[in-house]
Amino acid sequence: MNTKLAMKAGVAALALMMAAGCSSVAKKDFDALSAKVDQLTRDTASAKSAADAASAASSEAGQKAAAAQSTANQALNAANQSQACCDATNEKIDRMFKRSQAK
Repeated sequence: MNTKLAMKAGVAALALMMAAGCSSVAKKDFDALSAKVDQLTRDTASAKSAADAASAASSEAGQKAAAAQSTANQALNAANQSQACCDATNEKIDRMFKRSQAK
C-alpha cells in the first residue's frame, strides 16, 4: 500500500508543478519524476500480482482443508458405526454368558 501512496504523491506533485507552470522544473527533473512514477506503477502491478497469487493459494488451501474435514467426518462416522457394532456384539456375548450360567 506504501507504493500506491508514493505513486499518488508523485503524480500529485507532478500535476501541481505542471499546473503552476513552474519554470524551474527542468526536463531532466521531469524525466526523473516520470521514471519514478513508471517504476511505482510497475511495483504496484507486481504487488497486485503477488496478492492475487496469495489469494489463489489461500483459496486452494481452504478447499483442501474442507476436503480434509470431510474425510475426518467420514472416518468419525465409520468409527462410531464400528463402536456400535462392537457394543452390540458385547451385548450378545453377555446375554449368551448369562444364559449359560442360568442353566
